[in-house]
Amino acid sequence: MISSYSDLIQVSRTQQELQRLLFVFCRAELPDQASPEERASFERGEGGALTPVVCVDKTPDEAAEFSVLVEESKATGQSWDIVFVATMSGHGGFEPSSDQAQQPLNMMVESIRLGHISNFLPLNTKGEAISLK
Repeated sequence: MISSYSDLIQVSRTQQELQRLLFVFCRAELPDQASPEERASFERGEGGALTPVVCVDKTPDEAAEFSVLVEESKATGQSWDIVFVATMSGHGGFEPSSDQAQQPLNMMVESIRLGHISNFLPLNTKGEAISLK
C-alpha cells in the first residue's frame, strides 16, 4: 500500500524494469456557476474542479525527495493543491525517455480534465496519498 511519496519512490526502485514518473500538478477551483452549497463546501476544502497547471516527467533518481518537486513547482509560479502521479515502465533494462513520456503525460492531463483519475496516485502538498471522492 502506497501512503506517501517516499513509499512510491521505494516501490518504483524495486520494479523489474526502470521507471519514469509522470506528474500532473492541479489546482482546486470553484466553477463559475457554483451553487451556494458548492461554494460553502469549497470553502471547507471540499469539492471544486481540479485544473491541471503543470506537468512534468522525471526518473525516481531525479525526484527522490518530494521537497525537490515542491521547490521546482514553485519556480513555475503556479500554485497547486494536488499532484497526480503515474509510472511508466522501461523495456530491456532501459528507462523510458522524456520523449517517450510526452504522449502518456498528455493523455494523463486529458484524463484528469475529464475527471478520470482512478488510475493515478493523488498526493497532497506534503506528499501524502489522499483519497478523492
